[in-house]
Amino acid sequence: MRVCGEDMRVDISTIAPDTGGDITLNKKFMKELVPGEIGKNIIDLAKKGTPLLKLGSGNPRIFLCAGIHGNELPPQLAFFQLLDYLENMEIRGTLFMVPIAIPYATMKNSRRFQGWDMNRKTSKKGYISNTILKTVQKLAVAAAADFHSTQPQSNPGVESVFCSKEPCYKSFQIAEHITNQTSSKIISQEKAGILYGGALEDELNISKIPAVTCEVVSRNGLVDQGSVERSFLQMKSFMRFFKVI
Repeated sequence: MRVCGEDMRVDISTIAPDTGGDITLNKKFMKELVPGEIGKNIIDLAKKGTPLLKLGSGNPRIFLCAGIHGNELPPQLAFFQLLDYLENMEIRGTLFMVPIAIPYATMKNSRRFQGWDMNRKTSKKGYISNTILKTVQKLAVAAAADFHSTQPQSNPGVESVFCSKEPCYKSFQIAEHITNQTSSKIISQEKAGILYGGALEDELNISKIPAVTCEVVSRNGLVDQGSVERSFLQMKSFMRFFKVI
């Protein structure tokens, strides 16, 4: 499907038919959302599965994702802000986006899908996070960022960027860039996969695709004040590292 905004064309497809859900049933999510034409198409397509968006063309090619945990609402909402923002921007390269990784989990305002935390199942075939990993590998992107929110007094419980130095040192460089431009704290591992096995970020780094996980603070299932805007800033900073915008 190709959708046209005011000055932007977006190709939208689905990559996992078993994840579909009607996110308009999540009242806490919809209370914060006034979708434009492209946003409405994303919501409709999400009923059929995980939406994958493509904007722009050429290099660099980068990937952004949110919603691996359906009850982490701010970054998913930030993607709709990002699409509005990009309508008036020149995109120098190609952006691939999964704004709502598991629409069914977002609909239910749930951290889990089919009983599992999908950010611990990326290495296992048959799970949506693994499907996203395989999709990113096929897209041959230069780097990826996975956006989350963290509940206060949890782990990490602060606005942060997770990264690692091996095997992709660029993961650490991207995290440094984002934390220098925002109020985020850098949380770095020496080697990917040691602390959080099965996380999308770690499995991407292990497969030699530099990746980071960006967290903002908001209570689970809710949208705390300023959290959407903070996630939006992290997204813009990630893209600016590659001079895509």
